Amino acid sequence: MKRSQETVIINESNLSVAWGRAVIEVLDRSGTEMAPFLLSLVRPEQIREDFEVGAIRAALDQHLARRGMYDVDTVAWTIFPEELWQRSRSDRSLLFERYRDVYPRYKALNPALNSRGLYFGRLIDFGSGPCDGNQLEWIISNFKRRRSVRRSMLQASVFDPAKDHVRQAQLGFPCLQQVQFVPADGSLSINAFYATQQLFDKAYGNWLGLWNLGEFMGSQMGLELAQLNCFVGVEKLERVGKRELGPLADVIREVLRER
Repeated sequence: MKRSQETVIINESNLSVAWGRAVIEVLDRSGTEMAPFLLSLVRPEQIREDFEVGAIRAALDQHLARRGMYDVDTVAWTIFPEELWQRSRSDRSLLFERYRDVYPRYKALNPALNSRGLYFGRLIDFGSGPCDGNQLEWIISNFKRRRSVRRSMLQASVFDPAKDHVRQAQLGFPCLQQVQFVPADGSLSINAFYATQQLFDKAYGNWLGLWNLGEFMGSQMGLELAQLNCFVGVEKLERVGKRELGPLADVIREVLRER
């Protein structure tokens, strides 16, 4: 009988360190995949000071820029438009309205990548369901109506078989399948499920976007985000060779040595 693959689990309170540990894990093993992979990111005591390491974030963004790839903030935006939320002055109806207004333009900026949609777009305009397909509004409004709402209601889908069961050999969207929000004792956890995830150019931004999404949902549900759990069927290092990551890995290893 073939031996099953070992699950790689990373528990951290710092996003940069969590991502860095995942990168080193892949670099130090044979092959370029971890399957399955589980990230558990808990809220640090001082979120502004302890959530990211500037040296790792800057080194990654520089490496992405040299390869002509999107930076961390741009990837995070596809899951939650943080800047748009800040400009909406804590009015979620205004956020949803503004996002729908700019959504066609963002799709048109890169039709090759965005023609199938963006993650936040699927979450608030799935194409069917209550609240005109706005799954986040459905979750928030029902939770606020009665706190004893069944927890299985507090989930939102991204993967849509009607749109995504296609025969294409490569499909860049959607890798994120589903998000779930779990309230407990005044706090909130967000669980995310990926079929596959690109570790180098997407994972950091994905995790930041999910955390921002959780912060938003917590603010609307009257809860504090405490934890992000991200399950990935196949976490893979593609689009960049291990040797190319040498300078970036040096920065990560130096940070990890100091912790």
